[in-house]
Amino acid sequence: MKSVMVLSAVSILALISILHIYWAYGGRWGIGAAIPSKAGEYKPAFTPGKPATLLVAVLLLIVCVILLMQGSYIDPLPANALTRTGCIVCASVFILRAVGDFRHVGFFKKVKHTVFARNDTWLYSPLCLYLGLTCAILLF
Repeated sequence: MKSVMVLSAVSILALISILHIYWAYGGRWGIGAAIPSKAGEYKPAFTPGKPATLLVAVLLLIVCVILLMQGSYIDPLPANALTRTGCIVCASVFILRAVGDFRHVGFFKKVKHTVFARNDTWLYSPLCLYLGLTCAILLF
């Protein structure tokens, strides 16, 4: 069961990383549903730049490596204190993202009637919770 969780999480994170690279270099597919909107408006709450989008892509790939190392899928790089700390940080970040900021993102958001909010409720927040739990499970 643990191996299914790790490999599915790594696959999902790698795909999301590729999507961020696509967006950083001008891709438009899915971008309207990926950025929170202000309540009652169709304008995004913020506009991420190319460097920030690429940074997210790189961080997601780093999480992939941490999960693979902690799950003992990379033989030359065994799990160690750094990967354990990385799993703790990743689990915390993903679970906090699932809980949200109580305005635009997370299970407890106030803005609920935008395209992003619906996707966040049914896809993004549950996915973050799953990724956070996967990171936490690898600690044991």
